[in-house]
Amino acid sequence: MVVKMDVIRREIEKVDLKSPIYIEGLPGVGYVGKLVVDHLIKELHAKKIIEIYSKYFPPQVLIDNNSVAHLVKNEVYAWKNDKGGDDLLFLAGDFQSVSSEGHYELTNTYLDIAEEYNVKRIYTIGGYGVGYILEKPSIICAVNNESLLDELKGYNIEFKKEEPGGGIVGAAGLMLGLGALRGIEGICIMGVTSGYLVDPKSAQEVIKTLCQILDIEISLEDLEKRAEDMEEIIKKLKEAEYTAKGAVKEKDESFGYYI
Repeated sequence: MVVKMDVIRREIEKVDLKSPIYIEGLPGVGYVGKLVVDHLIKELHAKKIIEIYSKYFPPQVLIDNNSVAHLVKNEVYAWKNDKGGDDLLFLAGDFQSVSSEGHYELTNTYLDIAEEYNVKRIYTIGGYGVGYILEKPSIICAVNNESLLDELKGYNIEFKKEEPGGGIVGAAGLMLGLGALRGIEGICIMGVTSGYLVDPKSAQEVIKTLCQILDIEISLEDLEKRAEDMEEIIKKLKEAEYTAKGAVKEKDESFGYYI
């Protein structure tokens, strides 16, 4: 069998959801979005319903713990809220597109799924890189409809004029823009992060706010542990940087003495 693909959807299971909210968290700056959505999927025991394969993903396979190779893919998970709140769809996965064309093709696939499940609102999750390590995490937000702004007041979210300055790249941005053309509300929640490292601390801040908005409760223990581990790594990096600067200073002073 020969398969020619731009984007291939593999339907695993069809589920009955009531106008779910769609939450995207693909790999990006600081891996904030991926950390948030992967954690939600795990804690809520969401069910995988769709796999997405594409020639627009990097040309590689991933190797699991048993040394078995798997083609890279993105996935959609579903969670039914038994307490009467909103049902949820999650978009997670290995990669985003490696090309501009692919970003549009894949985003339209993600939005086709949204329409099939009668999604009225999308939350995209990402990181906003500032180029330095922050002591205290913060969150900024963008929407695809001005009417959504008032609804988000009162949460731990900042709205800054013309930020992010370069716009929102990838699925997190295009799902808002292309979603608006389909009449789907879109909100992008971004954890401010250095952009240099995987940032579970920023992801933890985002997931707390998102859970408040969605009115759901989950354990954050795993993320908290990862954040603590990353703090130790950052501390060691700072110590190494301080030591290196001291060595350079001593060398400069020594060099000056002999001139």
